[in-house]
Amino acid sequence: MRNVGPWGKDGGVSVTSAPVAPPRRAALGEFLKARRARLRPGDVGLPPGSRRRTAGLRREEVALLAGVGVTWYTWLEQGRSINVSAQVLDAVARTLMLNTVEREHLYQLAEATPKFSGVTTSVSSAVAEMLHALDPLPAVLSNGRFDVIAKNAAYQDLFSAWHTMPCVHQNTLWCCFAEPNRRDTFLNYEDEAPHMVARLRAEYAKHIGDPEWDHDIELLAAHSDEFATLWARHEVAAPAERLRRFIHP
Repeated sequence: MRNVGPWGKDGGVSVTSAPVAPPRRAALGEFLKARRARLRPGDVGLPPGSRRRTAGLRREEVALLAGVGVTWYTWLEQGRSINVSAQVLDAVARTLMLNTVEREHLYQLAEATPKFSGVTTSVSSAVAEMLHALDPLPAVLSNGRFDVIAKNAAYQDLFSAWHTMPCVHQNTLWCCFAEPNRRDTFLNYEDEAPHMVARLRAEYAKHIGDPEWDHDIELLAAHSDEFATLWARHEVAAPAERLRRFIHP
């Protein structure tokens, strides 16, 4: 730093060059800017607006949606060495709609350790081929959150027959607790539904603090008083071979 006058001579105005961001933080800033640029206001529920000189969300919009300060988020994109918590990174990741791989990359660049591990959301072609080879026996693959990852035609036929509501969640727990006719078609529902919730509770111990898990559980509890009651029991169960009985027309 040096003192320079208004005409470039040494004098009374103090200036300093901007600090150079460390490589990892610089990469973090570039990653955030790239993820921000791919989103449009409508993707996050904002009006289109006008006079946007560049594509994507503005920094101010990301900060608002994530619940962080505009200055703090600006510094984060500038690669400054500021403290970042897992909670704030979660909020930024949700706002930017990052997938599991992108979220882990965000944590690595920010030199923070995520509090959660990802869930399986895809299968290999070999596993998918095996699944379809079981047809006409109904078969499905799901993860610890009961998301349906893959299914064969027989499974689709079996469960489409007892759905009176669109299956938008692709999750067997939602099917069990949101379907109005569940007790008429799921014959041992009273035994199996509590067991499924207990399995979810045991799996949740590995994902405490994961905003995706928390959000899904809160939504289902708000939708189903029965699920909320079972969830509040804090019962846990291990994986086991069990029989579920359904009526098929």
